[in-house]
Amino acid sequence: MLTFALIALTVLGLLTFWLHRRLVAAPRWSTRWRYAGSALIVALTALAVVAAAGGLRWGTADDTRPVAWAALTWLVVAMYLVFVLAAGQVVAAVVWLATHRDRRRGVLARFNRIVAAVALVAALGTTAYGLFEARDPVITPTTHTSAALPAGFDGTTVALVTDLHAGVVHGSDFATKVVDRVNAAKPDIVVLSGDVVDAPFERHRAEIAPLADLEAPLGVFAVTGNHEMYTGSTAEWVAEWDRLGITVLANASQTLTVGGESIRIAGIHDREGTGEFAPDPGRALAGTEDGFTLYLAHQPVMASESGDRGVDLQLSGHTHGGQVWPGQLIVPLQQPMVEGYAVVDGVPVITSRGAGTWGPPVRVAAPPQIPLITLRRG
Repeated sequence: MLTFALIALTVLGLLTFWLHRRLVAAPRWSTRWRYAGSALIVALTALAVVAAAGGLRWGTADDTRPVAWAALTWLVVAMYLVFVLAAGQVVAAVVWLATHRDRRRGVLARFNRIVAAVALVAALGTTAYGLFEARDPVITPTTHTSAALPAGFDGTTVALVTDLHAGVVHGSDFATKVVDRVNAAKPDIVVLSGDVVDAPFERHRAEIAPLADLEAPLGVFAVTGNHEMYTGSTAEWVAEWDRLGITVLANASQTLTVGGESIRIAGIHDREGTGEFAPDPGRALAGTEDGFTLYLAHQPVMASESGDRGVDLQLSGHTHGGQVWPGQLIVPLQQPMVEGYAVVDGVPVITSRGAGTWGPPVRVAAPPQIPLITLRRG
């Protein structure tokens, strides 16, 4: 984790310097604007790093949320600025070659100003769209058919809620919105498939209080995700879920019964867990081989550890569907699927894009969702 953080900080520092060069220095703005632009870029990047590390600690979480929101959103603006400015550099090379050497300095300065303006408009416009897209998770119906499903469970609905990331950016108002959407869909089962929280327990406990209002006649169940492990408060969060009336499947399973027929719902800790929170698929799926089994595992790649254990459907999140384009192209480097339905090592898996966001409250080409899965016998 430390190595990853150092690499990320180094890359971010280099990109910040490059943005300063291409967005502020190269266009040769007036001295006043160059100083102001450089100061703004450095300040926003520094705030984003502090916010991502949970270091905004003055006042309450609600006091720091607007600052975290703005600073983390800047990371998406900066990314798209880099894309457009890099493309502009390619064109600038052509302009340089096509211009007489005596005029190159002035022509390139004017060209760089045009590119900087286009980059700002494109980056701000795309990010604004992404902010709008991320704010409203919607119910997305889907169906899973299995011959192993008992007749009494035919038509059972499961709401898959994942990746709320309650904490620094997403407060209790966002959790309330998700709860209202889920309850309006009237699911029989609600599952929280990890990354419910994304911040230390002692400061952000109130953010998930609305989850106590989730309603499902067959139960509300949860498993940990990698970000529960990163909070440093894993035990406290798991205990809080239990206090809110959520059944935590900690490498365990439970039997659900309707009209004398039964299925099993099992869950496993995230693969980032250690010690008492280390994943144990053998224990989670013990005794589930003979009947229909729903399996909660935060990361879709975890299906590779349960391919011969009788799992009928794994429910996952983690990928965010890429969250911000071109993240969709990067997810396959770590996971066997980006979103939707796939069979992974013989296990049917439904992976949600998630309801919330990690880091920036932005989604581009990966709208938030709450899958509502209807189980069918067939």
